Amino acid sequence: MSRTTSHRRQRTSRAGFRTASGVRGFSLIELMIALMLGLLVVVSAGAIFISNRQTYRATEGLGRVQENSRMAYELMARDIREAGGNPCGKNLLFVNVLNPTADWWANWNRGITGYEGGVASPGTAFGTGVGNRIAGTDAVDVMSGDNSSGVTVVNHNPSAAQFQLNTANHVLDDSDIAIVCDNRQMTLFQVTNAQPGTNEVVVHNTGNTATPGNCTKGLGYPPPKSCPDALGTPYTYGANATIARLHAVRWYIGRNRNGTNSLFRVSLGNNGAGGAVTTNQEIAEGVENMQLQYLLSGAGAYVDASLVPPARWAEVTAVRIALNVASTDRAGVGNVRLQRTIAHTATLRNRLP
Repeated sequence: MSRTTSHRRQRTSRAGFRTASGVRGFSLIELMIALMLGLLVVVSAGAIFISNRQTYRATEGLGRVQENSRMAYELMARDIREAGGNPCGKNLLFVNVLNPTADWWANWNRGITGYEGGVASPGTAFGTGVGNRIAGTDAVDVMSGDNSSGVTVVNHNPSAAQFQLNTANHVLDDSDIAIVCDNRQMTLFQVTNAQPGTNEVVVHNTGNTATPGNCTKGLGYPPPKSCPDALGTPYTYGANATIARLHAVRWYIGRNRNGTNSLFRVSLGNNGAGGAVTTNQEIAEGVENMQLQYLLSGAGAYVDASLVPPARWAEVTAVRIALNVASTDRAGVGNVRLQRTIAHTATLRNRLP
């Protein structure tokens, strides 16, 4: 090979950027274009990922909102449907022999009582503390006989203030608030002595340490005009009368431990130390507001609680429930909480024609 030919090949290699094998490399411009295209692909993929993640969060948040809404309504409606109910029948004479008390659950004869957003509900204060009721939100008290606890009376001795039941395996206990009823009347009283699982006797005497206690051991209608009245109006509940614990609950919107709103339920119970007590329970987080309206017997439209006369709560036949529910995290567009409002109607079974 001549010197001239070798020199020409060397110049070709330098000018054309060719390797010894003849493969051409990337120029700087080609490398920059490749990097730019790769960057565009990465940015596009990232945008799609973020969009899909936001969509997933929004879908999950909406699902939780709908689940909370459904659960909140179903639990409320279950109580409301049973409002005013008892194991014996409708339109019975009612007698309350409890000592006078301001406790909301002592007004069982109404069955249901509503509170407009600005009206105080006894025992549940407005405020921003945990469990306090949120101003501007409605509340409702619901009372009925707990049919699951019902037992049959075999014999009643009014002078000894004793019921003999058909079984010792009952759930009635000391200090329980209970109702006894037959086909003529029903009486709200407090159990002063009972031994479930041991004997069949349930006592409803006066002068006991139970709170609030009984004003009289006479369970007949009308109730005594003043308390205490040891004898009251005598009445003997015959065989096949029924005794059941009082089921009393309050539904309202309150502040939870996270500083947001939740649907709360207060229920009547027994502290085991001689007193009736209420227990507060958070039912559904994210329920921001609750508005309730009531349908009176014979009326054509639902009205707010403020328009129901005190004497006509026993005539309420249905309740319209509107719940505003929000997601617990900011899953919506613009990093906001998703919100939905649901409205349903619950009919009081005990007051159907």
